[in-house]
Amino acid sequence: MPTPTSNGHASRMQIQEPRIMSPLPPSSSPFAFKEQQGRPPPTTQQTIAGKLFRTLFKGLLFSQLTLISLLVIVLTIRGLISASTHHFHLKKWYPPLLASVAVSGIASLAWQCIFIYNPSRAVKATFWLSPILTCSVGILLVLIGSAVDAGIGAVFVLFAITQSLYGCWITPRLEYTDKILSLATAFPPARTREVVCLSIIVSVVYSGFLVTGIGGATSTRTNLDILFISVIIISLAWTMQVIKNVQQVAISRARYVNFAHGEDMDAWNAFRITMKHLTGSICVGSTLVPIIVFIRGSIRSVNLMSGSSDEVMYSGADCFSTIANKLITLGNRWGFVHVGTYDKGFMEASSDTWKKFRSTTGLEKLIDSDLTSSFCFLSAVSVGAVSSLTAGIWMLLIHKDYALEVTLYAFIIGYFVGRVGLAWLQACVLAYYVAYSEDPQSMRFDGTIPQRIQRLQMLSAHRDNRELEVGRDREEDSYNNC
Repeated sequence: MPTPTSNGHASRMQIQEPRIMSPLPPSSSPFAFKEQQGRPPPTTQQTIAGKLFRTLFKGLLFSQLTLISLLVIVLTIRGLISASTHHFHLKKWYPPLLASVAVSGIASLAWQCIFIYNPSRAVKATFWLSPILTCSVGILLVLIGSAVDAGIGAVFVLFAITQSLYGCWITPRLEYTDKILSLATAFPPARTREVVCLSIIVSVVYSGFLVTGIGGATSTRTNLDILFISVIIISLAWTMQVIKNVQQVAISRARYVNFAHGEDMDAWNAFRITMKHLTGSICVGSTLVPIIVFIRGSIRSVNLMSGSSDEVMYSGADCFSTIANKLITLGNRWGFVHVGTYDKGFMEASSDTWKKFRSTTGLEKLIDSDLTSSFCFLSAVSVGAVSSLTAGIWMLLIHKDYALEVTLYAFIIGYFVGRVGLAWLQACVLAYYVAYSEDPQSMRFDGTIPQRIQRLQMLSAHRDNRELEVGRDREEDSYNNC
């Protein structure tokens, strides 16, 4: 990736210039990388069960890729043969969707260029552009005309409104987000661009391949075909997660070396080693993280709605918070850094990284409120919306009957391609936080994180005092009424 030249925050960062990786004595580093041997040495004795678990998931990945490929080939051939008898217009269905897949790849690359050369504007633009594009997709679906289309379009509009409200709520945190993203991505590892471009190309090609199978199943439209399409979409989602996390592990490993030890590691070598040795753990993480994030997000939503006015609701919210705190130690995205760095199993890596966060005062709360994941999510939603608008408008003009399904497929594919394209950015931030948690006093880090922790502690203390005053006022009012 080209080095951003207009990055004001990064220039204040006390970090050594990248230099060629040199052998380190065992005492100077907990993880002296052995690039020549092809894999990072494990720091703990791996259990037989852990190895079997990772091998199982690795086998599951390649098995589903093989089976899905065969299914797609069969469905494509069957669709081509039966298209004329079922009045399925191949030339009207395929071009808009395949074009939208290509647009998603182009949009992902373009969005990265915008971020690299102006991170601050890219961060701010994401939080207002994503609602606008999402709302546009909703309006497009409403214009299709049917009740089902209008209902799904209303969901998109509601999603856009939610994004807008969220953007207003997190506005005070944007300045810190801009700083941490600028610091973490100031000096990307060598050959990061090659890794990112390869990941996007693979995701675009694979998505286009699956589209041919979806089209083949759509041509006959039986109940069994609906099942086939569902299986293909699930396979797409998991495979895209794996592609994203492979890149995330490789880049975070290379970036961690610089943050923790001031050394430089080639991103392409890290990517090659990750593919060869760490796929099993990545598959486990790619399965657990989305599930845990969904459950934890639901719990946090319940806690926000419950408030503290009702004792039963408050005790239930406290119970849910305990569950959420336990789940985050079983699987979190920061664990991918230790997967790549120490060759740990994913659950062990997640537990160890979160323990490090908790051992540093205020860091757990800071990381829990970090907006990097929100930025990546909304950026991917923007890419998905652009892809969806491309396919939807095209289809609306030539064949309205296919507009809804093609628009939704384009949105899903565009979203996942967008996530793959931004994985390197999130990987840099993950590595920054993990390296900081292991040595907060290092001269390679400036005062951005300590100052933010201090700020959050002041806000928390102010909020607690205000709640205490409100509680006292309520008690006085109750006493006077009696």
